[in-house]
Amino acid sequence: MSKTFADQVIDFNRNLTYAGELPEGFAVLNPYLDNPETMEVMQKFYHKYYDDSHKRKFIVGINPSRHGAGITGVPFTDTKRLESVCGIPMRSAYTHEVSSVFIYDMIAEYGGAELFYKDVYINSPFPLAIVRKTKNGWLNANYYDDKQLFEAVKDFMIESLKKHISLNLDTSEVFILGKKNADFIAKLNKEAKLFDSMTVLEHPRYIQQYKSKEKQLYIDKYILALKK
Repeated sequence: MSKTFADQVIDFNRNLTYAGELPEGFAVLNPYLDNPETMEVMQKFYHKYYDDSHKRKFIVGINPSRHGAGITGVPFTDTKRLESVCGIPMRSAYTHEVSSVFIYDMIAEYGGAELFYKDVYINSPFPLAIVRKTKNGWLNANYYDDKQLFEAVKDFMIESLKKHISLNLDTSEVFILGKKNADFIAKLNKEAKLFDSMTVLEHPRYIQQYKSKEKQLYIDKYILALKK
C-alpha cells in the first residue's frame, strides 16, 4: 500500500537531523529530539489533515522559530492555535507566536484548516530551528543572517526542498514568505531547478509587526495568490 502524504511527512520529520558544519556562535535545535510530545502532536496533526495523496501547493518559510514549529513540529503553528483551531492540545509547552496569529486568521478566511491544509503544505528550506549565541543568551536566527551560515546549510536545504517536493507538491508555482528569503531561494532554484515560478508574499511576522493596520489587505493577497 502506498504511503499517504501524512506518512511521508512524518517519516521526513522522524529522520530529520542536521550533521553539517555551522559557523561559530550558531546552533540547530531539533524539537523532535528535545521533546517526545512534539513527535506525538506533529503526527496527530498530519494524520488529521494530510491522510490522503492529494497534490498540494507549497508555501516556503525561512526556518522554524523556537516558539512555533520549534515546539509543535507544525510550521507556523504555536501551541495556542494547535489546540484552539486544530483541536490538538499540547501538555508540555505553551507558546504564542506572532506569525501563527496571521497564518491562522488567513486560514479562517480561506475556509478553515481542513480546506486550507487539503490544498496547501507549508514547510521551510531549513526545517529545524536555528539559534545564535548573543550576550543575552540564545536567540532565533534565520539561515540567511550570516553568509557563512548560508554556505554551510545550502546543500542541506536543497536536499530538504527536494524531499518536500517528492511528497506530491505542485512545482509549477511556489509561494515564498519574505522578500529576503525569496532572494536566497532564487539562488537555490537557479542551482537545483526546483520550481518553475516563484510568487513572493510578505512574511507573516513582518505583517503582524509593521503592517497590522493593513492586515486584511495581506490576507486577501495570500488568498488571491493561493486560490487562482
